[in-house]
Amino acid sequence: MQKRQFIQAALAAALACGTGAAAAQTVLKAADVHPAGYPNVVAIENLGKKLEAATKGKYKLQMFPGGVLGAEKEVVEQAQVGAIQIARISLGVLGPVVPDVNVFNMPFVFRDEAHMRKVIDGPIGEEILGKITASPARLVALGFMDSGSRSLYTKKPVRKPEDLKGQKIRMMGNPLFVDTMNAMGGNGISMGHTEVFGALQTGVIDGAENNPPTLFTSNQYTTVKYYTQTNHLIIPEIFVMSKVTWDKMSKDEQDLVRKFSREAQQEQRALWDKSVAEYTQKLKAAGIEFINVDTKPFYDATEPVRQKYGSQFSDLMKRIAAVK
Repeated sequence: MQKRQFIQAALAAALACGTGAAAAQTVLKAADVHPAGYPNVVAIENLGKKLEAATKGKYKLQMFPGGVLGAEKEVVEQAQVGAIQIARISLGVLGPVVPDVNVFNMPFVFRDEAHMRKVIDGPIGEEILGKITASPARLVALGFMDSGSRSLYTKKPVRKPEDLKGQKIRMMGNPLFVDTMNAMGGNGISMGHTEVFGALQTGVIDGAENNPPTLFTSNQYTTVKYYTQTNHLIIPEIFVMSKVTWDKMSKDEQDLVRKFSREAQQEQRALWDKSVAEYTQKLKAAGIEFINVDTKPFYDATEPVRQKYGSQFSDLMKRIAAVK
């Protein structure tokens, strides 16, 4: 109840900011569950600054980071009715209305992060954005954002699938991800992110998987010793605008938003790479051993998962694989 009241109060404050502004100015409220200073947040804030300058102050962006306007599901619902104008969200919440986005959840659908970027920067990425915009979701897809490569961190070293035998590894709450870990040799455990630290401390789980910035900032690195770079999941995220807001903009204003969104996609990427490099060094300094592995045995082991969940995306997966 308290959380709901807090969200309602924050949203009321956000709406007040819009109505209290000068008549000539429109306040665009942007939301993200990540904290202030996070690459995604900074990139959207800079998009807002560029739009404000280009429109001579007609539009002003106000960022609400740290989930103050709600979790992703709540943020999407507010964007759909125009209470929030811009939101950075995971693709999972769009899967029910645009099934093609689920292809990015497949294990090893991308060879590496460079391959993923070529796909989302190219025709396939544009198609996915277009399908989201044309869907009943009432959202205009502006661009993609990196959320890193997910790899294993454990108390015992993992160099091959056999090393995962008997190890309980936390996965995101999606049957596809749990099946992925089971196929890789471990015992996939569905668990909320906030529960992971305590579960690692008490031995309820033996490891988890995520990117280096998350491993460090969550303090989970204090409970494990090894980071095995399997890169089994490389899932981009997306940022969208409320169609309610979009339809009120002129064609020239929409073109500006598109232009600055493309720049934000590239800027977030540079900020993300810097963040990964910095946190990788911090993890190594803290004693975490990074293990480079041959990923082919893990890839081969997860083929049944791609067949089970990816059959409807077989043509799209072939196109993704063909991108060089």
